Parts: sequence; structure tokens; C-alpha cells
Amino acid sequence: MKYVIKLYITGQTPRSLRAIENLRRICDTELDDQYELVVIDVLERPQLAEDEKILATPTVVKELPPPIRRIIGDLSDTERVLLGLDLWSSQV
Repeated sequence: MKYVIKLYITGQTPRSLRAIENLRRICDTELDDQYELVVIDVLERPQLAEDEKILATPTVVKELPPPIRRIIGDLSDTERVLLGLDLWSSQV
């Protein structure tokens, strides 16, 4: 099963960089090579953020497999991220 995960950030701020680092660590640990991570800077691609109705950053959207899940924050709480994105079942 391949996961498609999008991370919306605002610029190269410490909070954005921390979110990228945390999400990569979680995906590498929990999903091995079964994921595609797309990082979208809303300052560079505002239309994408608008289309996805992204109101705060960092925001993660798990697009595949369905259902679509979202979580907002710096992603430092691994358990919260796994539950929020419905990745927990991949560990079972």
C-alpha cells in the first residue's frame, strides 16, 4: 500500500522545518518506503492551499489511501500524528 502525504508549510521557518523533520521521521519509521511526501510552501503556491482549504500551517493531508485525513501542528507528538492520519493500522 502506497501512502500519499502532503505537508503544507509557510516558508522556511523553524516551525516549518521542524514539521518536515518530524513527518519524515514518522513516515520513515512507520511506513518504510511505502509513501510519497509532498511539501508545499503556501507562500510559493497559494492556489494549492486555497484549493485544499488550508487555513493554518503546518497542515498534513493524507490523501491515499482513503479516507482523507488532516492534522495541524508541528507533528512532534508521534502518537497523535499516527492516530490523526489513521496510520496506526499500518503497525498492526
